[in-house]
Amino acid sequence: MVAMASFFRCVTAAAVLLVLMVATSEAGNFKAGDWIAAHATFYGDSTGLDDDMGGACGYKNMQAIGFGCNTAALSTPLFDNGKACGGCFEIRCTGSKYCLPGASSVTVTGTNLCPPNYEKNPDKYEGGWCNPPRLHFDMSMPSWLSIGQYEGGIVPVMYRRVPCQRSGGVKFKFSGNEYWLLVYLLNVGGPGDADGMWVKGDKTDWIAMSRNFGAAWQAFSKLGGMGLSFKIRARSSDDTIICNSVVDARWIFGVTYQAPNNFDS
Repeated sequence: MVAMASFFRCVTAAAVLLVLMVATSEAGNFKAGDWIAAHATFYGDSTGLDDDMGGACGYKNMQAIGFGCNTAALSTPLFDNGKACGGCFEIRCTGSKYCLPGASSVTVTGTNLCPPNYEKNPDKYEGGWCNPPRLHFDMSMPSWLSIGQYEGGIVPVMYRRVPCQRSGGVKFKFSGNEYWLLVYLLNVGGPGDADGMWVKGDKTDWIAMSRNFGAAWQAFSKLGGMGLSFKIRARSSDDTIICNSVVDARWIFGVTYQAPNNFDS
């Protein structure tokens, strides 16, 4: 009963998100893309909130960071070495008796990698669903159950990239040490993903950051004791935003800070 209650809470949130997606088809320069054929399975428990759901992107606590239970692990071509972390995908089940009758679509955030299993042949339905070059979504159970029937296991789907609807500004979770700043990029609206990031201290010029993995960006500089601003270049659009004065000189590691602006604001 508890698991079912968790599922229905998630479905309610998904319905609200779907309404938002229908009402707003673009954010900034990023617009919904074309529909593309793929396949989908599911993993995780009935809540869809395990920390395992965000491992390869560096996300933890899906509820707290705003992704909720509608997330998916992406096959290697979709994941693109972590560049797709944070991007949003609208998915609908199609052409299978296991599609949920009356279901339309669900929007999920890419938060993890679905690794290949080359010992399995997907063409023989042995597994290996995420083997390249397959386009595949391993969805959280709640997001899967909103479009497919549990016993189906795997279904053909159509998907498209859509703008991410986020509440408030971009978030920056700080980690690292005195000589190394590691920032987890969270709550990115519009394109949702990033292809470049820079940091600027009160006493520095813009410093290019590099992707450590997934949604984690790093700068090998001593930036303590300075207020920091960030510049983010989207991967899926031509948009670039500057988040000025995200923190003052008193910032500390282990804390998540939020900018006042976002791509879709």
